[in-house]
Amino acid sequence: MKCGIEIHQRLDSLKLFCRCPSVIHEEMGNSEVVRRLHPVASELGEVDVAAQFEYLKGKRYHYQVYDESTCLVETDEEPPHHLNLDALGIALQVSLMLNSKPVDELQIMRKTVVDGSNTSGFQRTSLLARGGFVETSRGKVGIQIICLEEESSGIVSSEEAGKVNYKLDRLGIPLVEIATAPDMVDSEHVRETAERIGSILRATGKVLRGLGTIRQDVNVSVEGGARVEIKGAQELAALPKIVEAEAKRQEKLIAIREELKKRKAKLGEAKIADVSDGFAKTQAKLLRKVLDAKGAILAVKLEKFAGILGTELYPNRRFGTEMSDYAKAASGVGGIIHSDEDLKKYSFSDGEIDEVRKRLGVSEGDAFAIVAAEKRNAEAALLAAFGRARIALSNVPEEVRKVLPDGVSTSYMRPMPGAARLYPETDLAPVRITERMVSEARRKLPEMPEVKLARLKKVLNPELAEKMVRSRNLALFERLVSETKADPTLAATTLEETMVSLRREGVAVEKISDEKLAELFREFVKGLFVKSAVPEVLKLIANKPNAKVSALVAEGGLAKLSGKELEAAVEKELALVQDKKKAVGVVMAKLRLRADPDEVMGIIRKKA
Repeated sequence: MKCGIEIHQRLDSLKLFCRCPSVIHEEMGNSEVVRRLHPVASELGEVDVAAQFEYLKGKRYHYQVYDESTCLVETDEEPPHHLNLDALGIALQVSLMLNSKPVDELQIMRKTVVDGSNTSGFQRTSLLARGGFVETSRGKVGIQIICLEEESSGIVSSEEAGKVNYKLDRLGIPLVEIATAPDMVDSEHVRETAERIGSILRATGKVLRGLGTIRQDVNVSVEGGARVEIKGAQELAALPKIVEAEAKRQEKLIAIREELKKRKAKLGEAKIADVSDGFAKTQAKLLRKVLDAKGAILAVKLEKFAGILGTELYPNRRFGTEMSDYAKAASGVGGIIHSDEDLKKYSFSDGEIDEVRKRLGVSEGDAFAIVAAEKRNAEAALLAAFGRARIALSNVPEEVRKVLPDGVSTSYMRPMPGAARLYPETDLAPVRITERMVSEARRKLPEMPEVKLARLKKVLNPELAEKMVRSRNLALFERLVSETKADPTLAATTLEETMVSLRREGVAVEKISDEKLAELFREFVKGLFVKSAVPEVLKLIANKPNAKVSALVAEGGLAKLSGKELEAAVEKELALVQDKKKAVGVVMAKLRLRADPDEVMGIIRKKA
């Protein structure tokens, strides 16, 4: 097996070609624009096969527009603004941390994409650096290229026929794309490499965090197979399973090819037959619905393919499913029905099945496929399915696939794009990468993750240090400890455990600003309240986020007791305890939110 990964990470900066903020919205937009997209020829006069494939679907794209985070650049009504130099600086830092060599000049390119993810029909991308490597436990993994590009629109739904809904808030957010060499030796090595690169990206403190802000595309091939790009792998834990499943899928496709060679199977031109009249009195609901809507039932023979279409490639996904995926992608039909299935489950009669076999000239050892749809779509679907069967005779196809909801198996998405999809951006001049820019990026390089971890282990226990170095709160943690002189362990547990626990309880912790957290720790360091009161103080801040922490502590009766005041409180609680054997536990529980445990114990011992 050979495997490489492409990592796409959103940068924490304004958008790449305008000055809109990189903000994602949960709600629908303020307005909507509608587009139909067309492929264009590259500078060499070629039209990319993937772009042509998407165009032939004839879809209409609806885009949600947001006043706060979209402008005329996103709607493609205005030329792009100058490249965001802040984003470029972050990407340069990432390149240097990966030992990659920046190019002399950034040439912004248009990458043709007509699946609706860009209003313009292309994505702007730039080659930023080449070469480099990342260290792993299994040796160095090479870095092929690093690019700076714009994020695509976020898909909302594609439920309606011929219509796809997108959101424009995501379009234009700067991304750094890192493509590795195929140096990973097994599926676990893929996960480790992705995690290592992710930790380097997080170490900059200048990347966006959260679901969808980082994506991994995996490229997998086996000996005798082909490079397949798998999109939509978001969870690191799922990467090994995805890679292993794809390797096994290709091995099974190779076995199918060898079996077909043994059978001396050949497929010429597809001879599609209209078998609608053979189902004129059918009781199959699926077919009845199509016929009543003036559609057609078409079929095609697959000579010497009996049993092949039923070969399992994944659990519950067979070679016939692969053919069906091609049919769906080419025409939008619901899928195909084939002879390796139990046709009785569709309520086909024996006579209807025999009629199809007769019309097609199907002999023992042959297979057939059926599509029921509007006639033009049915024909396009069968041609695509037949084409996939023909490919099986000679090779494993290079293609782009997407991860399915089970998080492991994949389905066909589109053909593998080629060089024809790229051509120079004519609205923007190249950007010179000067030695001064590189030197400035090098001067601002953050600690590498392993160096930061070693430093954190000096002030935190190993488990908490590991958690903190991976946390999105790392920069905030370091700021709080530096500015307020708070105990590192208290700061880390507050951010990583207490805040999480309060959120689960329904406390609106999102209302607690970083500034309020800093104020909380400053007051704690002054001795205003005790450590065990921190969760209660946080609850008060969440309820009144604009109030001073000192006022909230007083209002909540959480001010720390000390001296004679504490001694009097301990004496009072001791006097109320009837079972003197339980005195210590009772008093400690009563005063835990207002007194230091060691001070309470000292007073109890003195009174004993």
